[in-house]
Amino acid sequence: MGSVPLTTTQTATSAFTLKDPSRGQTETRDAGNKQLEKFSGGKAFTSTTNRWGTGKATNRATAAVDAQYGIVSTLDFYKKTLGRNGIKNDGAGAHALVHFGTNVGNAFWDSDCGCMLYGDGDGQTFAQPLVVLDVTGHELTHGVVDATANLQPTRVDADDNQFGEPGSLNESLADIFGSAVEFATNNPNNPPNYLMGEKLGLQQTFLRRLDKPSLDKLEGTVDYWSKASYDTEVHAGSGVSSHAYYLLAEGSGKKTINNVAYDSPTYDGSTVAGIGRDKATAIFYRALTRYMVSTTDFHDARTATLSAAADLYGASSTEYATVNKAWAAVNVTPANAPARS
Repeated sequence: MGSVPLTTTQTATSAFTLKDPSRGQTETRDAGNKQLEKFSGGKAFTSTTNRWGTGKATNRATAAVDAQYGIVSTLDFYKKTLGRNGIKNDGAGAHALVHFGTNVGNAFWDSDCGCMLYGDGDGQTFAQPLVVLDVTGHELTHGVVDATANLQPTRVDADDNQFGEPGSLNESLADIFGSAVEFATNNPNNPPNYLMGEKLGLQQTFLRRLDKPSLDKLEGTVDYWSKASYDTEVHAGSGVSSHAYYLLAEGSGKKTINNVAYDSPTYDGSTVAGIGRDKATAIFYRALTRYMVSTTDFHDARTATLSAAADLYGASSTEYATVNKAWAAVNVTPANAPARS
């Protein structure tokens, strides 16, 4: 990320803690490589100079700085862009624990803890702390989803793998808004794009992408809806609605944005002209917070986004018509919707 500004708290002893009083006391602490269950068990980061980290992973505060920056950037995105004040829209800040566990190749929102947990990597697929900006935006969005529609997988196996369309939609929304956090933050050292996890140092350079999800080689993500989506692993299934969002925002075909080349296909060979990222994001956010529920599937999501577009721009608007085209372009149509009992 390079050097980034952070608001911290000065203590009575003239030291500073990595706590932001301007954003609901958002704070990042050190889990000490233990799998702590409560934020209060973490050790506060302090500094006498109010300068944090060295940019190197060997310095424990470096991961904390990146995590804190990602969290406040995400909170700022939700507040400034969508009018949401905090993960639960209650003005409260967010907590984070870095250096969580040993050989943990994951970062995730823990609703029981009410905080972000960041592993240092597994030394294999993930060779560094998972504190990059879009991952933080993704994971905190799971907190937003928990607090609103509470989308749930339809099946969880013995290894805790999750399946089904509502869970896939949850993962997709996390990617959508995680990407939107990058665009809103617009850090020149982390140019915004529609790739997820491109700063994690992965061999394929990204974890997932929104324009043509099937280019992902790690998750096996799909581009289009099929009946198999009913019981697809949630990260793989997320491509359906992520692709619909990209088409709504940017349209089909070739496009280069911030030196990243995109070429988004459509299921039916149609051409979709995007309405812009800001409008697409507003539509998906309103759909999430006003119309989606825990069992919302992709066909329900189509209806929810159409309702949101009608609310925001009118049922006879270009925006409304493009929502319909974007979903049809990923094979989500009234004609193939499941029968409702």
